Amino acid sequence: MEFLFTLFQGIGTLAYQEPKIAIARVVLIIIGIIFVWLGKRGTLEPLIMIPMGFGMAAVNAGVLFFSPTETGTLFTDTLASDTESIMYALQIDVFQPIYTFAFGNNLIACLVFMGIGVLADVGNVLRFPFTSMLIALFAELGSVATFPIAVAMGLNYSEAAAISIVGGADGPMVLFTALMLAPEIFVPITVIAYLYLSLTYGAYPFLIRAMVPRHLRELTVKVSKKSDITSGEKIAFDIIACTFLSLLLPVAAPLLLSFFLGNAIKESGMTKYVRLLDDVFLYTATFFLGLMLGVLCEASTLLNPKVLILLILGVIALGLSGIGGIIGGYVVYLINGKKFNPVIGIAGVSCVPTTAKIAQHEAALVNKRAIILQFAMGANICGVITTAILTGVYVSVIPLL
Repeated sequence: MEFLFTLFQGIGTLAYQEPKIAIARVVLIIIGIIFVWLGKRGTLEPLIMIPMGFGMAAVNAGVLFFSPTETGTLFTDTLASDTESIMYALQIDVFQPIYTFAFGNNLIACLVFMGIGVLADVGNVLRFPFTSMLIALFAELGSVATFPIAVAMGLNYSEAAAISIVGGADGPMVLFTALMLAPEIFVPITVIAYLYLSLTYGAYPFLIRAMVPRHLRELTVKVSKKSDITSGEKIAFDIIACTFLSLLLPVAAPLLLSFFLGNAIKESGMTKYVRLLDDVFLYTATFFLGLMLGVLCEASTLLNPKVLILLILGVIALGLSGIGGIIGGYVVYLINGKKFNPVIGIAGVSCVPTTAKIAQHEAALVNKRAIILQFAMGANICGVITTAILTGVYVSVIPLL
């Protein structure tokens, strides 16, 4: 039981804190969910209530142990506390403020995740929950299997976990994990992740053709599930999933909040916020992400002898995840009586929406009537969720080993 409380620290801190504090947390989580519901209905102002409700639910669910006797959240434990060093950074080091206030506290990853949330459609997860989640779990093969391989190649547990998350094909998640577990090799891991995300997507079509014969790639999939998922149902899923996952894995709560809040804002029809997150936050964060990675790529950093090992492990992680996803597609194919297109499995690798588009493109190449994008997007979104869960597990458990 103690191990479970340590792993799922949101629940563990409820048991550790004074009863009145624990009860207040639960009450505030419920109030946060009610605020989201009332904001969606228009009873309260959605521009305020929906973000406020998500924040209340996530911050009260995502409490973790900073030490054996101290609890807190990653939302309020700021990295910059020394005013003198802050002023020095602002006045002397040109790019240091961007790094300190956007990378050092994972803000850049959260901004990107808000933008991804705006692009995502959780309706496909609600239409095909079993299929989507099963494929996504198989597609975590690279994120799981790479860990022991990395340890065998000489990396410590923290470094092995950080490079293993590359298998999730989710750049912000790699950024988050590396900063939390292995900040000393954060730069090469993140550079490798974003480099390989571009290169491997070019290789995934060839992986599909190698593993899935033509007569299976051309299969059409009949859609018999409920197709009229309402925006209210999607927002309900967002707030429940955000709260539940934050409660289990509070260390990943900032990313979970960012993703699900972004999606809820889109479903709420708040066009001004949608444009802000999509046109401003996402592209600004992506711009500074690329800029800072370039600035941080000093020769001394990239000459680290571990870089070659990381390069090899990055290929292994993404390759195994693609293979695992397609295996998951075959499993669903067999479960559904051979009436499912295994190509959809590649979409379980969680880069939204790239791998889903790759799946649709490869199916359409051999059969223009093979429309599989709905299933692929469901697996894609579940891939984000499973990668976030695995990230939370790694960040929570690795420091204990």
